[in-house]
Amino acid sequence: MAQFSSFARSLHRRLLSGNSIPRIFPRCLSTSTSAAEYNVGGGTSFMRGVVFYEPGRPLSIEEFKMPRPKAGEVLIKTKACGVCHSDLHVMKGELPFSSPCVIGHEITGEVVEHGAHTDNGVKQRFPIGSQVVGAFIMPCGNCFYCVKGQEDLCEAFFAYNRAKGTLYDGETRLFLRNGKPVYMYSMGGLAEYCVVPANALAVLPNTLPYTESAILGCAVFTAYGAMRHAAELRAGDSVAVIGVGGVGSSCIQIAKAFGASEVIAVDVLDEKLTNAKLLGATHTVNARNEDAVERIKEITDGRGVDVAVEALGKALTFAQCTQSVRDGGKAVMIGLAATNVVGEIDITRLVRRQVKIIGSYGARARQDLPQIVKLAESGIFNLKDTISRKCKIEEANSAYDDLDKGKIVGRAVVEIS
Repeated sequence: MAQFSSFARSLHRRLLSGNSIPRIFPRCLSTSTSAAEYNVGGGTSFMRGVVFYEPGRPLSIEEFKMPRPKAGEVLIKTKACGVCHSDLHVMKGELPFSSPCVIGHEITGEVVEHGAHTDNGVKQRFPIGSQVVGAFIMPCGNCFYCVKGQEDLCEAFFAYNRAKGTLYDGETRLFLRNGKPVYMYSMGGLAEYCVVPANALAVLPNTLPYTESAILGCAVFTAYGAMRHAAELRAGDSVAVIGVGGVGSSCIQIAKAFGASEVIAVDVLDEKLTNAKLLGATHTVNARNEDAVERIKEITDGRGVDVAVEALGKALTFAQCTQSVRDGGKAVMIGLAATNVVGEIDITRLVRRQVKIIGSYGARARQDLPQIVKLAESGIFNLKDTISRKCKIEEANSAYDDLDKGKIVGRAVVEIS
């Protein structure tokens, strides 16, 4: 003890005098390596990813330094990533986001590394080599809303990821080979590897395929949150889904899984409506050929549906959604719109007839994502018929272009590795 006290007094004097710190001290601190030196299992230190720079400029495939997870985070070897309208809004400049960035936010993959100092419980839940699916809303687990169980409102996710394109220490995990930082839309899934906070992951059983299961983390995740939490759907309820692309078609299946008596699919493309029938819609309405609101009321004996879901993010479909619900019914809005798009509603009807308008962005990763996986594993949710296109990472541009033109009936998925 006396010897240790003598060493401590000597160190204190040297710090005060400005002399160099003994070599034993920096060796204890110097535990990290540079991003350029980081690799997984002695393998490559680099990967490919799809970068968005600015509206009107094609996506480009770039070389990145291998992303490095930090505490509570997991490095995933990405197997598949869904092609979503939310990405398209960013690419068209309709939603502000930091750039350059890697888009893509519904992924499946294989766990290859845990961040330093990650809790043993995380390592046990997601061991190296395990298959996982990631949710696009990545909860911090500690903020006001996460503690209340409302992870879909996570303060850190919106303050850091959606506002700044980073994870929750304010830093991105993505750097080009030349060292330039690239921002992350959610986990930045259109890359060969991605870093995901463990709170946003669920185990994917071996019985479910990587490619089709990618949509569980956004398209199905969004639909589940809308039906389970926003609509609080009950068995026997009637439902209308306006816009039956990837997310809308997922809403149809979730509604059927929850016991809806009638599910009315509304779109302007017959091909999408035909697919909606295959996924469980009891009725279809082509809004290009007939008045959608009147037809919905006709199907429901003049009352309107218990729950209407808007999955496009347009002023017209917002109005159709609110007008399609019965007195006391719920209009659930899940479609993102371009900045400053405004929906209108008859205020007097809203007040007198107790119409409820509810926004819903997604589900709650820790409690809901495992349940969503179970729905898919049981076969209640049909993954196979929801996916209408599979493509390679080199085809990402054409996939988003076709999505913008309405050529993708269900959901497209990029197969990465």
